[in-house]
Order: sequence, then C-alpha cells, then structure tokens
Amino acid sequence: MTRVAVIGLDSVPPSLLFDRLMDRLPNFRRLYREGLHGPLRTCDPPITVPAWMVMMTGKSPGKLGIYGFRHRKAGSYTDGYIVNSTHVREETVWDALAAAGKKSVVLGVPPGYPPRPLKDGNVVSCFLTPSKDRPFTYPEGLKKEILDLTGGSYGFDVTFRTEDRDAIKKELFEMTRTRLEVAKYLASRKQWDFFIMHEIGFDRLHHAFWKYFDPSHPKYVRGNKYEHIAEEYYEMFDRGLGELLGTFPGDAVTFVLSDHGSKGMKGGFCVNQWLEEEGYLKFRAKPAPATDLDKADIDWGKTKAWGWGGYYARIFFNVEGREPKGVVPRAALDAEKGALARKVMSIKDPDGRAMSNEVFEPDRLYGTALGDKPDLMVYFDGLDWRSAGTVGHGSLYLSENDTGPDDSVHSMDGVFMAHAPGRDLGGKELRGLRIQDVGPTLLRLYGLRYKDEAGLDGRPVPEVVEGCS
Repeated sequence: MTRVAVIGLDSVPPSLLFDRLMDRLPNFRRLYREGLHGPLRTCDPPITVPAWMVMMTGKSPGKLGIYGFRHRKAGSYTDGYIVNSTHVREETVWDALAAAGKKSVVLGVPPGYPPRPLKDGNVVSCFLTPSKDRPFTYPEGLKKEILDLTGGSYGFDVTFRTEDRDAIKKELFEMTRTRLEVAKYLASRKQWDFFIMHEIGFDRLHHAFWKYFDPSHPKYVRGNKYEHIAEEYYEMFDRGLGELLGTFPGDAVTFVLSDHGSKGMKGGFCVNQWLEEEGYLKFRAKPAPATDLDKADIDWGKTKAWGWGGYYARIFFNVEGREPKGVVPRAALDAEKGALARKVMSIKDPDGRAMSNEVFEPDRLYGTALGDKPDLMVYFDGLDWRSAGTVGHGSLYLSENDTGPDDSVHSMDGVFMAHAPGRDLGGKELRGLRIQDVGPTLLRLYGLRYKDEAGLDGRPVPEVVEGCS
C-alpha cells in the first residue's frame, strides 16, 4: 500500500531553507539528509495562484487559464474577478486518486474555496476563504470538528500589509500553530492514502518581514527587533512538523514542496506612468498622487494600452472589436506588442543601468493559453522590481510597494524534498526539477496516471519514482 504526504510551504526559497536555516531545523534536516532535494523551478508567472495547481495538475497556467489571483473580465477596462476553485477544470492529483478508489486529505491548497466535493475525501479550503462563517470544508460536517478542535479560532490568512508588525507576528504565529494542530488531527483521525497541507504563513512572513532578517535587503538595519524572526518562525514550524511526521503511517513517503521562492524587493516600477510617458495611455485629467488606475479619468478613445500591478505586470491593448472603445486594429496587434516589448527591454533603473526585463506573450509562452489572459506579461529586472499599477507619482520608481507595506518579491526557485521511510537516499541533490513534474511524479508512486496524459506539460521524475517506490 502506497501512502504519500505533502507538506506545502508557500513562497520558500532554497537560499533560506536549504542554505541559511537547515542546521537549526532538526526535522527538516532529517528529511533533507536522508532523502532527495533540489531547487524546484516554478511556473511563469511565479504566483501562488496558479502555481499550486500547476504542481497538482501537471499543466501550465495557459492550459489552466489561470494567470494570477485577479483576472480582467473579457471586454472590460476596470472589472475583474478573483480566481477560485471553480476555475480549476483540470484533473488534480486527488481527483485522479479518487477515481482509483483512494482517499485523500486536502488542507488549504489554493485555490481551494469554495471547497469542492471529493469522493471519500476530506477537504479544508484555502486562504482565499472570506470567513469561517462560510462553508469551508467537505464534507460540511468537518467544519464543526475543526472549530471544536481550535475553539473557533481557525484562521485562513493574516493581515500582512500593515505597519503594525507586532500584530502581524502574533497573528501569524497563532495561525500557523493552529493549522499544524488541524493537520495533526486530520492526519491521525482520517483515513488517507494521500495527505497534503498548505501553509500560507511562510509567504506572509516573507512579505511582512524580509527587510528585517535579510542583510542584503536595501532597507535592512542590523540589530532590529525582528532580525531573528525567520529563525523563530521556521523553528516553530519545524517543531510542529516533527509532531505531524509522528502521526504519519510508517510507510508514508513524505514530500516538502514550495510553489516559488522569495527575495528582497528593490522597489516598484510605475508601469502605467511609463505607458503614459510612451504615449500608450491617455488621461483626460492629471491623476492625484497614488491613484488606482480604475479611479483615474482615462480617455479610452485615445488609449492604446494599460497595465496591472503586482509581482509581474500584465499589459492589455485596447483592441478594436474586443474592448468597448478599442483603437488598435486587430491586424496591427502583433506589431504593437512587438514594439512595446522592445521599449520595455530598454527601460533603465534609477541609476541608469539597463534592467534585465523579460516580456512574454502567453500564446507563445504556453502554446495553449486559455481564459482571460493578458496580451503581454512583464518581469521587471528579474522580478527584483514589482509592477506598480497606480498613477500620479512623482517618479517612475518607488522605494515601497504602492498597495501597502511589502518587503519581498517572488523568485523562480522553490524547494523540493522527498523522503522514503526506511531508506537513506544520501541527501542527493537533484537538478532540473520543474513544478509541473510534481503531480505526474506523485501519481506514478501509486502506479497511476492522469486521464489526459498526452496533454500534460510535466513528466514523472525517474530518480524520485525509483528512490521512493
């Protein structure tokens, strides 16, 4: 009988877990030294949603039709929607296992709200859940078990874009301790062949505190009160991990995975102000400082392109017949995208140094690009600079995030660890691991495949299958 457990850590980079903190974390260290490990290359874009579903379906964001948390409604200039579980239409690992008669426990994997029914499974929704007053489990009765276990204090997320760092720390540590208690309860009380938990707290720690614990961050101050918060949080989780591992059956293969990495943020590049300077975006009236684009007085009849902020930029063209006041002829769209991409590649940083920018067209990047995709995707300077979508600033360059305090950006490498009970795989490092390979690898441990094997972008990793089977 094969059983597999996945510990999902959001936004954890190898540089932090493997290189800096591993010696302080005895339970992580045992899995690392006895198993297999390596950097896990994430998807484009390196965003929590869609990355976990790329991992669990073996398919690209293009085939999923998911390019981030927020999507623009087709044909609209300002209307958007938040991706949720109903937008995931591809088969996940736990869907494939359920079809084979196997049981799963799925705790917090995004996008997991609203919770989707799972045959013979137990599901708890993710950090996108608006309130614990809403149904957040399948079966529905599991909600009462969790609230009874936690005294009603189960939390899905924390408020992390605030200057009150003491409040963030308290809420963050409490949320993660509670999640670990729920994980231990589910792992020990429910029947499962596959167990997966996701902890968003790592991501929130990094965004709220990176400048306090990373000496290479441009705003790091030695001796600050949060200088050791990364050690505190990871050590707390490691203790809980040890207890959780103790609830797993002796034959369970254990994976530790993160969806992407993190690194210090240099600043924000004002993509819409730049588009205005380049003649693509036209305003009827000068916007007030730090104005959201959807609140600015835009002359759409004269605007060729606009952008969205975030850890990467999404750029949309105002196309005739597609947008209500489109001005770019469809026949000219490819040429316009190419011209704008070349201009993006020439952008310099505040010191006059050429940025290492990257521009992607979804159709070319993925081959298949479904759903409400942007026309262009832009990484500013290797993602060191986030995209600031607000307008009315005095400069193209911001030293802070324009939507609230944020110390980190996302990076392309997450972490991968695999541990097989009773086997010492020597702590071998694997190279070339890709996030889309995880799902096919997990299923192959059960001797199973996805229904749409031919449509996958991932493949099983032979060293992992052979070492852990």
